[in-house]
Amino acid sequence: MLGLVPPLPQQPQRPPFTGHMVVCGDDALAQRLAVELRYVYGERVTLVLPPEPGTAGPELPLTGRRRAAALFGRMSSAMARNGGLAHGSAEDGDTNAGVEAVRILQAAEPSDESLEEAGIGSAAAVALVYDDDERNIRAALTARRLNPRVRLVIRLYNRKLGQHLETLLDQAAAVASPGLDPAVLDASTTVLSDADTAAPYLAATALAGPTRVIRAEGLFLRAAERTPPRDGQAADPGLCTLALLSSTTHDPAGAEGSDSSGADGPQLLPDQAQVAAATGRGTVVLEAVTQSGPAVPKPRMSGRSAPLSQFFSRRLRWSALGVGLAVLGLAVASSLTTGDRPPHAAYLTLLDLFAMGDPAIGDPTARQVIQLLSGVAGLMLLPLLVAGVLEAFGSLRTASSLRRPPRGLSGHVVLLGLGKIGTRVLVHLRELGIPVVCVEDDPDARGIPVARRLHVPVVLGDVTQEGVLEAAKIGRSRGLLALTSVDTTNLEAALYARSLKPDLRVTLRLFDDEFATAVYRTLRTAHPQALTRSRSVSHLAGPSFAVAMMGRQILGAVPVERKVMLFAAVEVAGHPQLEGRTVEQAFRAGSWRILALDVAQPAGRGPGPAAPVPPPHAPGTDPSGDRPGGLVWNLHPGYVLRSTDRVVIAATRRGLAELLGRRGSLTRR
Repeated sequence: MLGLVPPLPQQPQRPPFTGHMVVCGDDALAQRLAVELRYVYGERVTLVLPPEPGTAGPELPLTGRRRAAALFGRMSSAMARNGGLAHGSAEDGDTNAGVEAVRILQAAEPSDESLEEAGIGSAAAVALVYDDDERNIRAALTARRLNPRVRLVIRLYNRKLGQHLETLLDQAAAVASPGLDPAVLDASTTVLSDADTAAPYLAATALAGPTRVIRAEGLFLRAAERTPPRDGQAADPGLCTLALLSSTTHDPAGAEGSDSSGADGPQLLPDQAQVAAATGRGTVVLEAVTQSGPAVPKPRMSGRSAPLSQFFSRRLRWSALGVGLAVLGLAVASSLTTGDRPPHAAYLTLLDLFAMGDPAIGDPTARQVIQLLSGVAGLMLLPLLVAGVLEAFGSLRTASSLRRPPRGLSGHVVLLGLGKIGTRVLVHLRELGIPVVCVEDDPDARGIPVARRLHVPVVLGDVTQEGVLEAAKIGRSRGLLALTSVDTTNLEAALYARSLKPDLRVTLRLFDDEFATAVYRTLRTAHPQALTRSRSVSHLAGPSFAVAMMGRQILGAVPVERKVMLFAAVEVAGHPQLEGRTVEQAFRAGSWRILALDVAQPAGRGPGPAAPVPPPHAPGTDPSGDRPGGLVWNLHPGYVLRSTDRVVIAATRRGLAELLGRRGSLTRR
């Protein structure tokens, strides 16, 4: 949304409430997370942003505090149209709770003073989501010192460092609070990566099929997008219908739906009546819920397991094999003609091969002929050794330099941007076996060493300049992933790529929903036969961070146009919406649906017997084929959920907020 927003009123110096959430960050993720906590979970939020850069002119960009205020205003209006906050509207007579409950502070660094002003001493949770890992680590250590019992959610790109930091901060909390409940301690520190969260979904948009896959905690969930059936045909419902796509999805002038799309937007978790009435609309159905086996370790490409093909060409390997067979044949012939023992005959042949043996003067004719042939083989061995050395050095030099796209390359994905997000997407695409060509204008970008290690071709240059996309073979590619952090750069690259190949599959990384809607509608109108997708990394990662601040974890998220559907494993105990109800009664359209029941006793779930295996089907059927690894799906609607059960659910953001939200989170303390 372009334009100016009025400055927010002067904020008080001390927090007016306790038990609130503190979000510290400097980019879009911090703003999305604050919106998620306030307008989905109904929490009071203090948002700490860096100061805005001073500008002399009136055209102040919507960044920092102004951009956050504009985003809060749009979300407040959208939520008001959709029925208010997740936990109800304002209480205590507040008529403008959406503004009052989001307190925005400005601080250059998350120092002791700024965190104390944000009310860390009375906060329930603190999210540290700066783009710099080092700043997040310093802030986490400071926050743990100021409040040992506060729940910390930290954004880190470095996975190994995140594991060590999580253990360190949990130990610090245990030392500072000896009587802390182990369950509370387990959720006291959570380290997440927005790049790891969003990369699988961004990479999935590059695939030819519309399948979305989630792997987490040993679970495998697969959802697929289905087009509307033709007249006289019935749509395959799969295991259940997870979502109805927008009514304008297949309209060239239509747009991807979001939270502000109203009735024409996508409907998550519809009931049977809504599915039956939604004729002509595409659907997202659940195809499989199983337990995945252990991950197969990837073959190492160094040390003993490094293949010869990484260093020597195929022609050189065949030449070496031919010389080796010739030497072996000469050794056998020498043994047969002279009567020598095979080891001695092989020794004489090698001496002749390297021109180290005595001339066979006076020896039998067969011995002389074999010596001459061995000398000829030795002459062939010399250039072979030289070629091998040169190719080995050339391979090492190539391994330390960037590859260029090879001739004849086709069917690949062009990945624009090798920052944090692009690097994770690149690794995910290579794990899927998809050929990739990267485009990056910064030779020192984070993903350049990764691309070099994976032997992925890279084109260095500004994508807005003519000839860069042509060098990446965009005309013969299967799709474009524009994942830079600048919306206008992604849009310009997409428009130029479409001018070169009108039917190109394009995925854009765009932050603003209104901007994404306008771009999507325009591209669909201009190229109705080409697939266009727009995704926001902060929108995909925000729910995971928000749930972590509530002391929970989600299995994954699936984007449905510009909305997000969440998957989580929930203990039935303590949830009156589930406990004691049947599966059919527990289902709430538009909020959550039970997908499967975990009847195993997983590690870490605490003491107690495993839940008894329920009757998942109607009487007379055999459920044995539907229990892969202790997971029961296709539950009978009449099965009553017990307090010892653990279920896998699909939920909307507001539905999961109602299930996992804190009791009485809106009451002042």
